[in-house]
Parts: sequence; structure tokens; C-alpha cells
Amino acid sequence: MDVVTLEVPELGNRCHLVHDGRHALVVDPPRNLAPIESVAEAAGVEITAVADTHVHNDYVSGAPGLARRHGADHLLAADEPVDFERIGVRDGDVVPVGRLEVTVLATPGHTRHHQAFLVREAGAGDVPGALFSGGSLLHGSVGRTDLVDARLTEELARQQWASARRLGELDPATRLHPTHGFGSFCAGTATTAPDSGGGFTIGQQRGTNPALVVDQDSFVAELVAGFGPVPRYYGHMAPLNRAGAGRALPRPGRPVTAEQVTDAVLAGAWVVDLRRRDTFAAAHLPGAVSVEYGTQFATYVGWLVPWDDDLVLLCDSPEPITSALRDLAAIGIDGPAIHVLDREEPLTASYRRADWAEFRAHQGPRVVVDVRQRDEYDDGHLPGAVHLPVQDVDVAADSLPAGQLWVHCRSGYRAGIAASVLQRHGRSVVHVDDAWDRVAELGIPTTTEGGAAA
Repeated sequence: MDVVTLEVPELGNRCHLVHDGRHALVVDPPRNLAPIESVAEAAGVEITAVADTHVHNDYVSGAPGLARRHGADHLLAADEPVDFERIGVRDGDVVPVGRLEVTVLATPGHTRHHQAFLVREAGAGDVPGALFSGGSLLHGSVGRTDLVDARLTEELARQQWASARRLGELDPATRLHPTHGFGSFCAGTATTAPDSGGGFTIGQQRGTNPALVVDQDSFVAELVAGFGPVPRYYGHMAPLNRAGAGRALPRPGRPVTAEQVTDAVLAGAWVVDLRRRDTFAAAHLPGAVSVEYGTQFATYVGWLVPWDDDLVLLCDSPEPITSALRDLAAIGIDGPAIHVLDREEPLTASYRRADWAEFRAHQGPRVVVDVRQRDEYDDGHLPGAVHLPVQDVDVAADSLPAGQLWVHCRSGYRAGIAASVLQRHGRSVVHVDDAWDRVAELGIPTTTEGGAAA
């Protein structure tokens, strides 16, 4: 039995392919199937089964499309109400995949009908296998329990504790392969990340994972209290997955002219510039918003842009646009307008960038806006800084104090987004594009007390 783990950094997740040399099972595939099929081809195996551990809340599942393309069985909890054909499986079912046996384990908590899949070689006796735990038991944590329904958060947290305890009773040499915990907001708390090859074992979790060492009441209280914000697009993922959206290919981008881009700005559409944040700051289209293309691109576009609003993607070359379209399709945003900037197009807007040394040297009035998340802010912030998480900047921009806004985050990425949104609202901004660690190096005072919220 061989396990191949595929990183999906743009979703903060992992997908797994397990095979016996001829037949393969794929667990929790994203909508982009090309990397999975490439791995299967390189291994010389046929994809005969595809499994979703749960109806996902953070991305469009590629399982329906992958199963259709390969004539494979699609395994999903029998109690999940969905609008497509699948093989409904329940706790205790054993599904053969070539020389492998896939045992279904009910692990409710992250969702109501969540399942884990324990894979072993058929006839191998008590030889430990590989556990594909989805959003149940993670590396050093568990999946959050507030995504299905806020009213069920505590009940599901108790189920999550019980499910983790059940998995913790497996052979300690069982290899643990979760889906979440690598940057996804689906993780309940911060996780530890082993290398993508060996992974962790159940035995390694027994002495370190809070779900396996803390009593249920304490675990539930600590878990629920630690939940952070939920990206707004998450609310659309489960309905899309129940409808089988991953069966269809994404719609391609729709090319538009420079004049149409200008019209879109005037109409209040979201015109998102993918170029580097320093390039954007130096010269950009008035009214455009900077979301530099990278692994977090889709997360922040999906979080900031209202679901039904018109979206236009801009860049000075087609390659980032192609990647951006793929990443947006992974969260169900298909077919936005696209435009490759011409060298002759007038980019007349700009704003200042500064590092922390320039921040320290500045003389004169200013308003400091910290766009990190609440836990980051509470760990230490600049005295008097206004706290406004990046995802709330557009809706709360008009509540900020008057004056020039100096915007910062931890690395400069989120601050670049926020600065562009604030400029779109007519504010004068300075983008502090520098690492937060430099604040301590330069002796700039910080505090963990007080602070203002927008």
C-alpha cells in the first residue's frame, strides 16, 4: 500500500491518493483534477474509488467530477442529502479497492455525518493501516464545529471529542492523514505540520492532541472559545457540494476591453488587480483593488467580494490570470471578466509604501490601522492602533477616524489589500509593507492592552 499526498496550498488542505500498485482511492479531491490524475498516471494506477469524508464547507469538491471521468465509485455518507448519485456508506462498511480494504468510521463533529476511512491491505491481519481523517482528528487539533449551524456548535464539539477519542483507540502505528490543518480556516486551532511524506501516527497524537488528553467539558469550552472568523464564501460551499457542482467544468474567463473595465469601475464592480502589491501601489487603475496573486488569493477574493457581485480580474500578463481563474473555480467562482493590461493604458492612481523604519521616523499626525485578525492583535499591537480585520475593511471603512491611514498587517500582504480598498473609499493611505517582526527589532513600542476597534 502506498499513500501519495497532494498539497493544495490555495485551499490550505491536502488530498490523498492511496493505491495497491494497480487500483487507487482518492480522498477529498479539490475541483482541479489535473494534479491528481498526473500522480495516478505516474504511479501507473487506475482510480477506481473516490471518497469525500464530508460535505465540504471550504471548497467545491472534485469528487463527483473525478468519479465521473474515471467511472469510479463515489463514496459519501449515506445520510447526507445530495442531488447526485453516489455510493452511500455507513459506519462499519468495508469497501474493497483492489487489494485494499476501506473501513468506514463514523466521526461526527466537524459536520453531522462526517466519516473517516481506515485503509489496510486485505488479509493483512492486524498490520496497521492509514487513516484518512478529513476534518476530524488533525495534526495537533481537530476541525472546527461551527460551520454547519451556529446553534449546533457545542453539540458538534462534543461529538468531535468523542470521534477523536474513537480514532485515538486505533493501533498507535496507524498513519494519520487529515485533509484540513494546513492553512484552511476549517481547523479549530493551529496545527502542527509534518512533512508531506511520512505524516504523523495515532500514537504520536495520544500525548499531544488536546482532544485526546483533555476531558470533554474542558475540551469543548477551549475549542469553541478559540474559533476565529469564517470566510464569507464558506456559506455557499455546502449547497454547491450538495448539488454536485464539481461535476461540471468551470466556465472560462470572459475577456473584456479597457473601456469595459472602466465602465465596470464606474458601475461599482470589483476590479481586482493581480499584480505585485508594490507594482500596484506605484501605478494602478483608479477604483481597482489590489489582491496580489499567491496561495491566499482566492481566500481573500472570496471573503471580500459579495457572492453575486460582478468581478473583473486585471494583470499585465495572462499567466497569473489563468492561475487565478483555477483558484477561484475551486471555491465556486466561475467565469469572471478578465483583462490583460496594455502598456499604453493609463494607470493614474498610486499611494505611498513605507517600511517600519520609515514608520518610526515619521513626524506628524496619522491613524494607524491594524488589519490582522483578533488573536494577532491581542498578542501585541501598536499603542492607539485601530483594529479592523482585512475582511471587514470594505464595510467599515467609513467609520475610521479622519486623517491619513497607515495600514499594516503581519507581512504586508493583507495590508496591501486593505490599503487599496480604503483608497477606493476615497481615503489617503500609506501601505506599511514590512514584516511585523521588524517592529521589535527596531524597538517600536507595542502593547497588549486597550486598543480601539473601528
